[in-house]
Amino acid sequence: MNKDLDYYMSLPYRVEVIPDEEEGGFALHCPDLNGCITCAETLEDGFKMLEDAKRCWFTACIEDGIPIPEPTRLEDYSGQFKLRLPKSLHRLLAQKSSEEGVSMNQYCVYLLSKGI
Repeated sequence: MNKDLDYYMSLPYRVEVIPDEEEGGFALHCPDLNGCITCAETLEDGFKMLEDAKRCWFTACIEDGIPIPEPTRLEDYSGQFKLRLPKSLHRLLAQKSSEEGVSMNQYCVYLLSKGI
């Protein structure tokens, strides 16, 4: 398949919307497209402007031969990964999770979510 501008414009890139608490309006960006961002007074204008920003971003990459990442999808992640840790930390996590009455897996997810 020829991956041209129309191809990339048709892909469902995730959009993050960040309200500007101080001055009003919104910043919108696509996390998968580093530096593809726009600002607008309203969400409606923001989404229109982001389409233009993506078009310019893709065009520049295509012209310069820069690889364009495809959108990441939640389905690309299993929710599992293997982690090796010292036996002493394993023991501590097992003890703490037991004290809390939850599985060590649940306890580790809790700790990770607090850190993020």
